[in-house]
Amino acid sequence: MFCSLRQNAQQNTLDYYITHAINNSPLIKDLQNQAQSFSLDSQILRASLRPQVIGNSNNMYAPIVNGIGYDEAITNIAQLSALVSVNKSIISNKTLSTQLSGFTIQSQSTYNNIRMSQQDLRKTITDQYIVTFGEQLQLQLNREIGNLLREEDTLLRKLTQNNVYKQTDYLAFLVTVQQQELTTSELQIQYEYDFATLNYLSGLEDSITASLVDPNLKLLNIPDYYTSVFYRQYIFDSLKLRNDRSLIDINYKPKINVFADGGYNSSLQFDPHKNFGFSFGLSIAVPIYDGHQKKMQYAKIDLQEKTRQAKRDFFIRQHQQQIMQLRRQLASTEKLIDDINKQIKYSETLIRTNHKLLATGDVRLTDFILTINNYLNARNLVTQNYVNRLRILNQLNYWSAP
Repeated sequence: MFCSLRQNAQQNTLDYYITHAINNSPLIKDLQNQAQSFSLDSQILRASLRPQVIGNSNNMYAPIVNGIGYDEAITNIAQLSALVSVNKSIISNKTLSTQLSGFTIQSQSTYNNIRMSQQDLRKTITDQYIVTFGEQLQLQLNREIGNLLREEDTLLRKLTQNNVYKQTDYLAFLVTVQQQELTTSELQIQYEYDFATLNYLSGLEDSITASLVDPNLKLLNIPDYYTSVFYRQYIFDSLKLRNDRSLIDINYKPKINVFADGGYNSSLQFDPHKNFGFSFGLSIAVPIYDGHQKKMQYAKIDLQEKTRQAKRDFFIRQHQQQIMQLRRQLASTEKLIDDINKQIKYSETLIRTNHKLLATGDVRLTDFILTINNYLNARNLVTQNYVNRLRILNQLNYWSAP
């Protein structure tokens, strides 16, 4: 269907750009760092539940000069302390498990977001690659037609000089040649622009315009939606809301904290050399009344769950409709390509026949120009539909992520 492309010093594949785009994506790097951060949060939580040891030293002197100074009953004139305190929160295994589950769910959700972001990026890069590759095909086709017209120009110039064809017919042919050259120049400009856009989206600084290899996309297996990476995000959202509800329950349970300290603590007033000691204790905090905040927090989570379900149901319906539409478009496009290829075969036969008749002047020059234009239009049309086919496959394959 397509002639071989002119080879440049470098050929790049679709995987080349996708790999660089994923590796250079700041969004994916940010999500990866977030996932690692949730792992650190889990470690920080476990560390906070271990005994917390703190050293404190408070040293103060408030002199009374000529009866003027701070009240001795308040300041004791002086204070010297050097204490080591130990605190530990007492929580149940269920409470700890609930808090750790929150970090686990967020981490898994972030990794799922990474996969979806990679799939989005893969689709974007592939689409831009297909557009650029399609322009490369059109540029190659126009160069091919331009070479054909220039070859015929040499023959027609001689035939016109020999009065086989009229000067006006030859001038009309020259106009066609010039239009073809202008079209090729425009395509070259657009191709270079879209190629630079492809590099930009991939995070590449390469300014050399390379030859693109046919992506040759195949229709991948589209898994059941309920096992796909897209539906899995709604599962993580549901798990997070359930965990949030459990965290609310934890906030309304009694909180127990044990503490102890030991060291030197003295006002230096009486037997300061004997003021070494220790203390320990237990603190309990029991929620009694907060204005029914717990009930309102539950109501907020219920609203978030309704929103999640609505988004999930709408997206499922939209997904199914889109898949069916894309499959129909793919079948229609492939049939159209087959029909156009049949027309191209007839056009190629007609061009070869007219080429032989040109030398004898047995074909009108206007008919020959019309034949070339019809051939060019058919080739452009099959190129456009081939590109449309690739773009449809790209949209379908987007949903293939398991």
